[in-house]
Amino acid sequence: MPPVAPVRRTAARMAALLVAMLALGVVTAPASPASAAWSASPTGLRAAAPGGDDEGGTPELRAQLDAASKGWLEAKAALSRSVARQKQLTERLDAVGAELAVRDAKVGEIAEVAYRTGRMGTAAALLGSSSPEGFMDRAAALEQVAAHEDRTLRDLITTRDEATRTRAALDGEIREQRKQVTVMAKRKQQAERALEVANDRPSAGSGGVRGTSTANATPAKRNSDGSWPAESCSVNDPTPADGCITPRTLHALNQAKAAGFTRYVSCHRPSGSGEHPKGRACDFAAQKDGFGGVASGGDRTYGNNLAAYFVRNADPLAVLYVIWFKQIWLPSSGWKSYSGGNGDPSSDHTNHVHLSVY
Repeated sequence: MPPVAPVRRTAARMAALLVAMLALGVVTAPASPASAAWSASPTGLRAAAPGGDDEGGTPELRAQLDAASKGWLEAKAALSRSVARQKQLTERLDAVGAELAVRDAKVGEIAEVAYRTGRMGTAAALLGSSSPEGFMDRAAALEQVAAHEDRTLRDLITTRDEATRTRAALDGEIREQRKQVTVMAKRKQQAERALEVANDRPSAGSGGVRGTSTANATPAKRNSDGSWPAESCSVNDPTPADGCITPRTLHALNQAKAAGFTRYVSCHRPSGSGEHPKGRACDFAAQKDGFGGVASGGDRTYGNNLAAYFVRNADPLAVLYVIWFKQIWLPSSGWKSYSGGNGDPSSDHTNHVHLSVY
């Protein structure tokens, strides 16, 4: 068995050598699984990814923007459903109106005949028969005429009732639409007030993002009534961030990739506020190597085009908001200034495009 002391001295020398090499940058310390996932990039270079809760602004701001945008989208969907129902009801009312005109005419014909010929009592009509066979024929004819007139009158009443119900339903849809428009206006105000507080000045529009993307995304799955189904963080995050994301987030991610936006992306985050821990947000790096400094030149153009792609396809992809280069796009308000960052490229969103989906 070798002496213990030499072994300890050798271990100590190796430890000291390792510390010196680390200090000189000759080697790098092995990353933990979590940090390795955040720092990986397609080229193998380390990428300064937005970490922790550093997405700019505050948790309260992100909660306000999330609630406002979700509420606005829900009201918009409800408004669209109401408009569709109104169109169907209007078409039905037109059809009922035409049917009502026909039935009114038929009843008018019956009334005109009765006025012109006079109403002959049933007994008198039967007594005018010259034979038992004639008596039976007249009885059958009278019964048929009475049945026809009764059916015509009942059809007229039924059609008028349906027209009344349809008009009432149309009035209800108009009230529903006014309600949803009011909700949308309030949600817009909620988002813009939150930005005013964050920016410490009135919420202002901006020049927007001048991207040139004209690609169209395949719409994400909706419910039969056009609303968005509830989703949880239930599918694997294919980005180096690992973890889970929602099916809609995965759909948006895949659609962006199919449109040619294939640079480094990081989605799930195990902690913090906002949508990342919920699997409803992704950060798309502007640079090829991952998250670095402020994007410029072709990298900024890439970010402009990506942000424009998400705005163009906001409805089919259920976009809640997009943040890029100190600006935020909201479905209710368009592009607004977003200066809630800490002066670094990650929180200022000058090195990546942030996407949040419903």
